[in-house]
Amino acid sequence: MPVKKSRTRVLMFGWEFPPVISGGLGVATLGLCKAMSPLADVKMIIPKSVPDFNIPNIELVGLNSLSQEQLRELFKKETEFEFTESTQGKRPSFGPYTRIPENEFISQKFYEVMHEDIKPFEIDDLYAGDVIKKVMEFARISVQYGLKQKFDVIHAHDWMTFLPGMELKLKTGKPLVLHVHSTEYDRAGEHSKNWVYDLEKRAMHLADRIIPVSHYTGTICERHYGVEPGKIMPVHNGIEAVKHTVKKSPFDEKLVIFFGRVTMQKGPEYFVEAAKLVLAHHPNVKFVMAGSGDLLRPMIERTASYGLGDKFYFTGFLNKVMLNELLAIADVYCMPSVSEPFGLSAVEAVQYGIPTLISKTSGVAEVLHGSMQFDVWDVQKFAQYIVAALDYEGLRKSVVHANFHSLESITWENCALQVMHVYQSIFYENQQN
Repeated sequence: MPVKKSRTRVLMFGWEFPPVISGGLGVATLGLCKAMSPLADVKMIIPKSVPDFNIPNIELVGLNSLSQEQLRELFKKETEFEFTESTQGKRPSFGPYTRIPENEFISQKFYEVMHEDIKPFEIDDLYAGDVIKKVMEFARISVQYGLKQKFDVIHAHDWMTFLPGMELKLKTGKPLVLHVHSTEYDRAGEHSKNWVYDLEKRAMHLADRIIPVSHYTGTICERHYGVEPGKIMPVHNGIEAVKHTVKKSPFDEKLVIFFGRVTMQKGPEYFVEAAKLVLAHHPNVKFVMAGSGDLLRPMIERTASYGLGDKFYFTGFLNKVMLNELLAIADVYCMPSVSEPFGLSAVEAVQYGIPTLISKTSGVAEVLHGSMQFDVWDVQKFAQYIVAALDYEGLRKSVVHANFHSLESITWENCALQVMHVYQSIFYENQQN
């Protein structure tokens, strides 16, 4: 395959981005950008940037930094933005973050956003309030900005950025690459036939390549979105090496942890049910559920109803520093996700030498070969694995050792090289046509 001789110019769109927000999507987007900086010229468009936060060799453009004068210049001759609503009247479920008001149609909202006066892009919380309006405002400004840039390929991360990616492909003819970190199918399962699902599906069919973060997610794109297998090219996430110190726990009991959004997708109820079985025979254990979400209160109520209130800690959202403190004292990490495109948190746990228990319905199961894997519905086996990881030192050491070996290939540098290969496959294909 011939290699493009000049540096590839990438117009990339992201939604989350540290230090504004450091969720899994933001961490992955940042990690990829940093690793790609020696390989390509990347211009990263995000809703909100922070002054003085720079990445070497990456041009970071936060729409919140554009002044009214700059916006007027962009929109002196606004290119018409096309949109057709294929599911008017069907309600979207924006899990895990928010829901659109029941009385509002997407097509009406799109019309209002695209015809209102242009004003500076102001955003406090990316996932609070009217997320759909924020996504559409981001698209409207991003398209006008993108049309004035020079680039070879468009790269969009998850559904929040698919609209500008699609529009710029249609207007410029440049290839579109979709990086799929999570799908509406992951969040809502078989009931995901809503506006976000339709947006994802249309974008996937229009795109030149799709980069799911695992083969597991690639299979979802093929089976549930009808995508041609030939343009699906999975690339596993990487992780940055961390320096850490394992600390002595302040608790006499062993500590078993879960961290992530407390939503249906992450399977927190399976964690609680497994804990109940463990504690029936192994009372010297504490369980930590770190994170927030719509199932947090039901999980607190469930543990109380089981009489386990003194055995559980519910911390709410933890920032990176606090999460690292938790990892430094934990004994076992659990990820009972119903559908997990990748699962960076499991890799983070491995870095701290913690045995990891992960569901088979996860992308990270493809790279952490030493982890103890279970069917998410099999709570009995899940509980048995927790007990085994706590009680059998030989098993614990073998799991940790095998996963440490896996870490050698789970790097952002490997991820960036594979993404560049995806780009080259498009350029080669276009040369042949």
